[in-house]
Amino acid sequence: MSTSINWEDTPTETTPDLEMGAARIRVDDKKIINCHADLNQLVPFKYTWAWDKYLSACANHWMPNEVSMAADLALWKSKDGLTEDERTIIKRNLGFFATADSLVANNLVLAIYRQITNPECRQYLLRQAFEEALHTHSYQHIIQSLGMDEAEVFNMYREIPSVSTKAAWALKYTNSMSDPNFKTGTVEDDQRLLRDLIAFYVVFEGIFFYVGFTQILSMGRRNKMTGTSEQFQYILRDESMHLNFGIDVINQIKVENPHLWTPEFQEEMTQLIREGVELEHQYAVDTMPRGILGLNSDMFEEYLQFIANRRLMQIGLKEQYPGAENPFPWMSEMMDLKKEKNFFETRVTEYQTGGTLSWDDE
Repeated sequence: MSTSINWEDTPTETTPDLEMGAARIRVDDKKIINCHADLNQLVPFKYTWAWDKYLSACANHWMPNEVSMAADLALWKSKDGLTEDERTIIKRNLGFFATADSLVANNLVLAIYRQITNPECRQYLLRQAFEEALHTHSYQHIIQSLGMDEAEVFNMYREIPSVSTKAAWALKYTNSMSDPNFKTGTVEDDQRLLRDLIAFYVVFEGIFFYVGFTQILSMGRRNKMTGTSEQFQYILRDESMHLNFGIDVINQIKVENPHLWTPEFQEEMTQLIREGVELEHQYAVDTMPRGILGLNSDMFEEYLQFIANRRLMQIGLKEQYPGAENPFPWMSEMMDLKKEKNFFETRVTEYQTGGTLSWDDE
């Protein structure tokens, strides 16, 4: 028995961009924000840098469970393998990172993706969201492998002041973008989005993770917690790419909307970044009240100022910390801050099997 369809009764509403016979999308029709062109039309590309970053990320896939934690577990269980200060560093970094990357993933999916009106940029955001999930998976893999108290670690953002302060600072900016009633289109709202993107990418991803990265990677250099350190090195590599993408998005919004980048707004963003430096330095003091691993909180203060100068210049703002230098030159072995834009011009070898990271020039 056949059933006929009454086309008059079927829905006919479509968005203007999807109407039959609508004009083809031109490259010039595309914009990072406030674009009314068809968001489903990926090509032709306008922002090839976004697509290139997506391809680079896909080519460097890894999984946490491919990294052996056997040596870490033996060291963690030994009575004299780690000092109490070293154990505190590990637990507090896992406590912050586990929560932070969950917050980042939620912000990407619930807020940023909705406000960015360009399909190639959205393609990269989808990949970034997966990588943030991978990072949270990594922290869980470390915590579970070591037999840590999961409730203690995952609740540190509620119980440790400097961890809680950083999370609360980030939520202040991410919550505005996830507001279901928020939408861009006015100068005030477009600046609000730009401010939140700077807080998210430049401060949260570009400053708030670096004390923890340095502390854990320093352990790895001393042949301690090598599995944990290896995973943090993979994560650092991913986060460097996320940062670069965010900076490109921020700068493209500035190019397309120069009226947003007023002197007053620039001063506000400068102070926002300075505030981030202060919060991260306090985190360094809290996680490292005594100097260990060849590190101390004073060294981190200069390191964060060095990083902040880099971040400020990347988005067209003036340096705020004249003469600040990198007190940890060995970090260049992991990720050279001076060459972040060229970070993916090298190839990671033996990456699929979780082997030791090795960068070879193409």
